[in-house]
Amino acid sequence: MADNLLDIRNLRIAATIYPPGEKAAELVIVKDVSLTLEKGKVLGLIGESGAGKSTIGLAAMGYGRGSIRLSGQVWLNGRDILAGSTRDLRRLRGKEVTYVSQSAAASFNPAKRLMEQIIESALEHGTASKSEAEARAVALFDDLGLPDPENFGRRFPHQVSGGQLQRAMTVMALVPEPDLIIFDEPTTALDVTTQIDVLAAIKKAIRNTDVAAIYITHDLAVVAQVSDEIMVLRHGEKIERNTAEAIITRSVEDYTKALVSVRSIDHEEKRPTDNPVLVARNISAAYGNMVQVLDDVSVEVHAGQTLAVVGESGSGKSTLARVITGLLPPFEGDVMFGERSLSKALVNRSKDDLRELQMIYQMADTAMNPRQTVGTIIGRPLEFYFGLRGAEKRKRVAELLEEIEMGDGFLDRYPAELSGGQKQRVCIARALAAKPSLIICDEVTSALDPLVADGILKLLLRLQKIENVAYLFITHDLATVKAIADSIAVMYQGRLVRYGPKSQVLAPPFDDYTDLLLKSVPEMKIGWLEDVLETRRMESAGN
Repeated sequence: MADNLLDIRNLRIAATIYPPGEKAAELVIVKDVSLTLEKGKVLGLIGESGAGKSTIGLAAMGYGRGSIRLSGQVWLNGRDILAGSTRDLRRLRGKEVTYVSQSAAASFNPAKRLMEQIIESALEHGTASKSEAEARAVALFDDLGLPDPENFGRRFPHQVSGGQLQRAMTVMALVPEPDLIIFDEPTTALDVTTQIDVLAAIKKAIRNTDVAAIYITHDLAVVAQVSDEIMVLRHGEKIERNTAEAIITRSVEDYTKALVSVRSIDHEEKRPTDNPVLVARNISAAYGNMVQVLDDVSVEVHAGQTLAVVGESGSGKSTLARVITGLLPPFEGDVMFGERSLSKALVNRSKDDLRELQMIYQMADTAMNPRQTVGTIIGRPLEFYFGLRGAEKRKRVAELLEEIEMGDGFLDRYPAELSGGQKQRVCIARALAAKPSLIICDEVTSALDPLVADGILKLLLRLQKIENVAYLFITHDLATVKAIADSIAVMYQGRLVRYGPKSQVLAPPFDDYTDLLLKSVPEMKIGWLEDVLETRRMESAGN
């Protein structure tokens, strides 16, 4: 249609895969998807991992990774870009269409100043002179609330926060004055307080420049704040498309309804026992030449219960886990495990100390050896701690796979053959194989889509009842905290600002920081972002 900036027709995206020991096969990622987008409008693409969201976003730029093959038509500004040459595509990328990725930190060159990188595309495509591009960037810095706009571009990437760097990447996408921007999970890696600022900045930038955008995410509450319409995808197919308000309040398809109603976990808070499994007492820790990260932190975890440690990036959550595991010896304080004091350094801890304290990481992809089968990965702790071999080990691995609701059919599979949720389940089984008393869960659901994350949380709670294992759950997601925690430790700038049973920590009156965290959790409601920003404005004016 002539009125549409972007018109994707019958898009099919496939890739060639090479399963171990088998012939090459075709994997269809996107199946006959069509969509349109008008100038100045925002279309949200939502769905679980592997739904094809990012692949469609990249296809809107005429781009396919690796062996991916695109077929169908992608009309941008009245021409089919898939029919164009490689040279034609290079001319439009960074000019007519730009891209904002999930990880701004990985997208900037650490050796170059921000301004040099932000204006590079505009200079390359000749959409502005250097002075014009810099002036546009400074105006956008100011518009998006970045500090000291005149001099912000002189900084290096490591000299700004994650939220500031994500906004800087949005500026980089806007400086060439494109017609279309692809936002690919731009707030997923951010804590909730920073996410508010970045969402507000993105929405303001779109409104002020009249650019069209595709906003890719797995968080329906987030996409509802910035999108005019939302398309729901699953397994590479379109499930439903409607206005954001209609998707939230009166969705038609069962899958969409499940996305809207996710996180309805009913977890009854348990009372602390007399003898905690772990006590971290008066912990102070620092990196390098005494850059203090933790300041007099004391917490305890009880058998069969979950302590959620919550706070924004840089609050000290993961550093506390590093101290407890012995990876970072504290300069003050000690860690008690049961009746014994743990050595501050990992190298001095006993084999039993290592066995009883396990850890599950955020990124399951990097936590497993891609060349080992699931059976080998889960079997390693069984060999190391209990000396199991052969049929006895294989039998126990199969039992653990049943516990995580996967079954022994996965024994001989490799990580590349698993979904994101399945990979995280394998990591859970590996931790359970050691029969630990405590498992530290470090942001284990933050990289997963809501439905898969919901399944992982329910699995962890079920296993906790069976094994009576304690969890120390590190997260910045308050919805997760409400769903699984028995007690909560709120951290801010290395200090404990609120601590106790969940029912007390989440009950008013609140300290200023806990109040800010709770108010920053996105709600499945159109206009929620504007309400939060207006409340902040009124509170600021009152002060």
